[in-house]
Amino acid sequence: MSRFIAVVLGVLLLGLPVAAQAQSSTLTLAKESGSPIYDQGSSYNYRSNITQISPDVPGLHLEVLEFADRLLLRNQTSKTVTVYGYEGEPYARVLASGAVEVNERSLAYYLNQDFYGDVNVPSSASPTAKPDWTLVDRTGQFEWHDHRIHYMSPALPAQVKDKSKRTKIFDWQVPIAVGSKPAVVDGQLFWVPEQGTKTPVAAIVALVMIVFVGLGLVLVIHRRRRDGAGAPPADRGEMSGRMRDGSDEPVTEAW
Repeated sequence: MSRFIAVVLGVLLLGLPVAAQAQSSTLTLAKESGSPIYDQGSSYNYRSNITQISPDVPGLHLEVLEFADRLLLRNQTSKTVTVYGYEGEPYARVLASGAVEVNERSLAYYLNQDFYGDVNVPSSASPTAKPDWTLVDRTGQFEWHDHRIHYMSPALPAQVKDKSKRTKIFDWQVPIAVGSKPAVVDGQLFWVPEQGTKTPVAAIVALVMIVFVGLGLVLVIHRRRRDGAGAPPADRGEMSGRMRDGSDEPVTEAW
């Protein structure tokens, strides 16, 4: 019996890593990672979507990262693309060479360092100040947190009357320029239900299946061993004394 218990415990221990992996997969959508501000408020319940870039510019690509946390801009236009801050000041730019620069006198440069913009902005930052461009990358792409694409409060939006229903929160815009021509990135923010991400259903199902299969195998092996132990051992003398044709006459060995 002690061996039986040990085998059962072994099956359970083997099932834990699989269950943990299943739980990790289930929570992938809700997990936040890689944000320069440590994802302080980005939530699975919010989705920001880019609806259009107008005018349409070949070689300009933008996407939303981590539900409603950040924007990623890739510049393959052969022109400088400038992103404007909250007061209309130049905030960042991606040059045709691939160089990425930020304006350290932009209000957005500081406000974007906290999910809700709860920071002290130095007096040197002003929408009318001459830009102070600082090189931060040479990849031809720029990733930044933008308060215009997410809900600026941890409280439930007034637009959400039923948490189980997908609900539009607001439309948003981020002004940019391609070369000397102004453009705008349009988008929408939605509330979406959690769809059970907090309950590791896959982990539970995987663990239950592993336990049941393991227990079934252990019970079969245990029963076979028990039945084998209960059967009387065959008498070798009797077996050797029987003829191959089934008679009781002894078999004479030929040497």
